[in-house]
Amino acid sequence: MNFLDLAKHRCSIRSFMEQPIEKVKLEYILEAGRVAPTACNKQPQRIIVVQKPDNIKKIQKAYRTFGAPCVMLICRDTRDSLIRPFDQKCSGDLDIGIITDHMMLAAREVGIGSVMVGLFDPHIITKEFELPDYIEPTALLILGYPKNGFLDANRHQTERKVLEETVMLENYSKTTGNS
Repeated sequence: MNFLDLAKHRCSIRSFMEQPIEKVKLEYILEAGRVAPTACNKQPQRIIVVQKPDNIKKIQKAYRTFGAPCVMLICRDTRDSLIRPFDQKCSGDLDIGIITDHMMLAAREVGIGSVMVGLFDPHIITKEFELPDYIEPTALLILGYPKNGFLDANRHQTERKVLEETVMLENYSKTTGNS
């Protein structure tokens, strides 16, 4: 499958079978995250793979897991952040987003469903997993075999804005499109 087809086939899954993810597939997904680009190659990701039911229950205190057999805590090591000097913007959240996206695409390629979650209580994750203060929980990547299959890849025809509404050429236009 070419990249655009893979991207269209990736979708957020919120209902999973209990079937565990095979080790070879999990390693493949993690390798995709490992090779993802990060600002100045800082590689701030610290990923905790959670599969034991007792530990998944800890995550459920911060956010629901949709019956998934695997949740990755995608954390950022804040000790060596790349900070943009002009406005102090940290690259860490962008890096974590890129890494997580690589893993979601790799998961879909091997038939594993996923959903990335940013709307969780990081204080609960920090407490439950006894994270040091320099490790910041940034995203949850919930993984497993979809209970109801994957969404139709053609859904983007109706669910996504057309390019003319989101892309402008040469300058910003307050009107839609390039006018």
